Amino acid sequence: MINVRLWHSYLAVLIAPSVLFFALTGALQLFSLHEAHDGYQPAAFIEKLGRLHKDQVFAPAEHHDDDHHDAGPGAPGAPDSAKPPGGPEDHPGPQDGGGPQWPTLLLKWYFLVVAVGLVTSTGLGLWIAFTRKRGLKLVWGLLVVGIVIPLLLLAV
Repeated sequence: MINVRLWHSYLAVLIAPSVLFFALTGALQLFSLHEAHDGYQPAAFIEKLGRLHKDQVFAPAEHHDDDHHDAGPGAPGAPDSAKPPGGPEDHPGPQDGGGPQWPTLLLKWYFLVVAVGLVTSTGLGLWIAFTRKRGLKLVWGLLVVGIVIPLLLLAV
């Protein structure tokens, strides 16, 4: 059982940076804070983080106001006739000026609480890993590897 806990600890430290990234950027996406809408323009960095979360590309989304010819069905900026049935236009929401229905809004807030809990839990797990006396160099190494691997893959 001790080996299982040790391996769990090491694996958790390795993936902790990505867990924190996805929890934080996912929390921003719950309320569409990564996209421009209704006079709101996100900071360029927030927009890039949202794109990294969704598309694994660290770049702002390309905005095509008049260029609909390359937009696929359901793509942002695609003509309405190209959007598949059952999309957001079939459900009342912020895009229709009606705002999200209360169950959807409650679910978003619940998922925000989950994201905060995930960040808190991951932070506590890292703190526990770094307060152990044994294997501290390995823990630091795994944390650095967990940060560097995604950054290297983005740079390629």
